[in-house]
Amino acid sequence: MTSQNTSYIAQWMAQMRRGWLETCLLNVLAGEELHGYGLMLRLQDIPGLGISEGSLYPLLSRLRLQGLLAVRRIEESPDGPARKIYGLTPRGRQILALMNDRFEVMKRQHQTAKKRSAP
Repeated sequence: MTSQNTSYIAQWMAQMRRGWLETCLLNVLAGEELHGYGLMLRLQDIPGLGISEGSLYPLLSRLRLQGLLAVRRIEESPDGPARKIYGLTPRGRQILALMNDRFEVMKRQHQTAKKRSAP
């Protein structure tokens, strides 16, 4: 692969990853409430997702401001200092359901386009 192609694919993947990261984060929180570090560990278990604290915490803040996440603070933690626990709000669950539905539609569209391009 040429460096020009590699660069193009890297940029394309960065754009795809932004939306995908948000969807993955909401899907993880649909199963359980987690503190930031626990969420980071779960997201890092997803191959190729590529998440850092520098991108996770601003995303959590934005999703909270948009009404998709609820945050509660636990003052006493056996594991150390106080922690913020993140969970989905009812609106967050609705948005996630729509995201997951749209993703399934996009997968079907992609498969249809691939079939139509086959010789």
